[in-house]
Amino acid sequence: MSNPSDFGIPTGEDVFKEIAKSEQHITVKTEARRYGKLITLVTGFDKNVDIKAIAKGLKEELACGGTVKNGIIELQGNHQKRIRQVLVKLGFAEDSISD
Repeated sequence: MSNPSDFGIPTGEDVFKEIAKSEQHITVKTEARRYGKLITLVTGFDKNVDIKAIAKGLKEELACGGTVKNGIIELQGNHQKRIRQVLVKLGFAEDSISD
C-alpha cells in the first residue's frame, strides 16, 4: 500500500510542520567570538520544529559549519545577507524573520 506523501499529498503531520514554521519569530544576528571570528546566530524557534534539521539545511545551503546549542543555531561566518532567502526556501515566512 502506498503512502499519501509518496504522491505529493500532504499528510496531517506535514501540514502541522508547515503551520509551525509559519508561526516562528526568527531573529538573525552576528557576534564576534575569540580572535575576531564572526558567527551568525539564529534564534526564536519553538519546540514544534526540528531545529537540528533546520541547522543541517542551513549549513548545506550556506556551505559552512555550525552547531545547535540551547535552541540557538550557530553558523560559522557572517551569513546575514543570504540567510533570509535560505530560511524562506526551507519554508519559513519572510515577514517572521528579523535582523
